[in-house]
Amino acid sequence: MRKPPALLPGSTIGIIAPAGPVAGPSCIEDGIRVLEGLGFRVVLGKHALNKNKYLAGSDPERAADISAMFLDPRVDGVVCLRGGYGSMRLLHRIDYRIIRRSPKVLVGYSDITALQLAIWKKAGLVTFSGPMLAPDFACAGNGHMLKQFYRALTNPRPLGVIPLAPGDRGVVIKPGRARGRLLGGNLSLVTATLGTPYEINTRGAILFLEEVNEEPYRIDRMLRQLWLAGKLQAAAGIVFGKFAGCEAVDGEESFTLLEVLRESLEGIKVPCFYGLGVGHITLKATLPLGVMAEMDAGNCLLNIIESATIQ
Repeated sequence: MRKPPALLPGSTIGIIAPAGPVAGPSCIEDGIRVLEGLGFRVVLGKHALNKNKYLAGSDPERAADISAMFLDPRVDGVVCLRGGYGSMRLLHRIDYRIIRRSPKVLVGYSDITALQLAIWKKAGLVTFSGPMLAPDFACAGNGHMLKQFYRALTNPRPLGVIPLAPGDRGVVIKPGRARGRLLGGNLSLVTATLGTPYEINTRGAILFLEEVNEEPYRIDRMLRQLWLAGKLQAAAGIVFGKFAGCEAVDGEESFTLLEVLRESLEGIKVPCFYGLGVGHITLKATLPLGVMAEMDAGNCLLNIIESATIQ
C-alpha cells in the first residue's frame, strides 16, 4: 500500500479529465477560483478541455494526462474534472509503475471509481472519493464540502468519524460492528469491473457504495450481481452513501430503494447502514479509499482509524 504526501498551503493541484467533457469554460474558471481560494495553485492537464463526443478527448490523450500529472514534480495532487463516462476505456492504457513510483493525492467519484479501483489493484495507492472541479467546486461555495475536502487532503492523521450529510439521519439496515480496509465507490462502476483484472476484492473489507439516478430495479440488479459474485458475503461490513435520485418514477409498481437494500442483504450476516454523506450530493464529505476503518452500523458511524496521507 502507498499513501500520498499530504497537500500543503501553496501545493499545486493538477486537473485531469479521464471521463466526460464539460459544457463550457465558465464552470472550470469558477472551480479553479474556489480551489485557489483554499490556498492551492491549479494547473490544467494538456487535454483537459478537449471534447470527443461524450468523451473529454481521445483515449490516448486522456491517458497521457494521467501519466503527465503523476510524472510532473511540480504537481502535488490530482483532482478530476468531472465524471460521466470514459474512465474504463483507459484502464489498460495506464502505466501503473509511474503511479507507484510517484504517489499523489487523487480525488474523484462517480465514473472515476473505475480509475480508483484500477489504481488500488495495480499500484496500491490510497485515493479519495470526493468533489470534482466542474460539478462541485464550480457550483457550490458550501463550507461543509470545502472543509471536509481540505481536511482530508492536508491532514496526515486519521480522519476519524466521517459525517452524515448535514440534517440527515442514517438508516440502520443490519446492526453490528466491523473493522476492515475501506474500498468501493460508485455501484455501477464496481459491478462493471467484475470479471476484469481490476475487480474489487472485498474479503474482510468495509465495502462503500453510492449511486445516482438509477431506478430501484437497476440497483437491485447490480446488488444481485455483487451477491452472485460473492462480494457482499465476503465483506466485513457495508456502508451505503447517498443514492441520489434513485427512487422509482412510478412508486406503485416498484420496491423502494431501502426495500431493495434490505432485501439484498437478507441471509448475510454483515453489518450495514445507509446514508453516509458521500456521493452525488452537494454537502459531501471526502472519503479516503484503501485505509483501515471501523463501522458501527447500529449508530450509523464510519470511523477512519488509519491516516490516508503522509507528511
